[in-house]
Amino acid sequence: MSESRIGEEPPRTGVGRRVGSVVKELLIVVVGAVVVSSLLRAFVAQPFVIPSGSMEDTLQIDDKVVVQKVTDFSRGDVVVFVDPGDWLGPEYEAAERGPAGQVLEFIGILPDTSSNHLIKRVIGMPGDTVHCCDDQGRLSVNGVPLEEEDYLYRGDDGEPVAPADVPFTVVVPRDRIFVMGDHRNDSRDSRCHLADVPAAGGPIGTEAFVPVQNVVGPAFLIAAPFDRFQRLTVPDTFARIPDPAEPAPEQAVIEPEGVSC
Repeated sequence: MSESRIGEEPPRTGVGRRVGSVVKELLIVVVGAVVVSSLLRAFVAQPFVIPSGSMEDTLQIDDKVVVQKVTDFSRGDVVVFVDPGDWLGPEYEAAERGPAGQVLEFIGILPDTSSNHLIKRVIGMPGDTVHCCDDQGRLSVNGVPLEEEDYLYRGDDGEPVAPADVPFTVVVPRDRIFVMGDHRNDSRDSRCHLADVPAAGGPIGTEAFVPVQNVVGPAFLIAAPFDRFQRLTVPDTFARIPDPAEPAPEQAVIEPEGVSC
């Protein structure tokens, strides 16, 4: 009588070996894709979903945009940034995903739905003087008016909304930026926080200026829906803005005191 060994498996057939090899290769491909996608999300690009109408008509609600993390940004770029000081407010609730959706979001396959990110257009860089408004109702940066008709939201009458309704002049402090939404009547942007008292203390209005370190990066592509697939570019009007004449101040200059939208 021949002996048998406990737990010994029968030898695999040629078909079994091939199936096992294919499964192993698929697992390697899947794991590799997850690793690459996670690295791309962490260091190169990251998708986000647009939750509100503050950037209409440039961006629509539920647009999926892709943000670059490897390039600098400048005036006129549309940037995603971490909320600098409770801009979203306690009533804001982010869309929730299930466990599978959270995993796909983490590795960068699904857009980020985090509640602490916002998206606006950069109007002023550190040291810039942003003024509202000249005798034609235009914003100016470092003394040069912005022609914003190409990207400002247009109402039912087809006319662009006003660049701003309340007069102000600010000098953007060091390492911070001044941002505004393209739908100025539906955007709680830098203008609206110039009189805020920082929760952690400090000068009034500090949190109206987004720290550069809070910026994830510039949005460069509307990836979905497919009928809106397009690159996002800097409007030509920003190319005419000169650099500030003086270094950026340590603290923001805000005139008049207490101004808000």
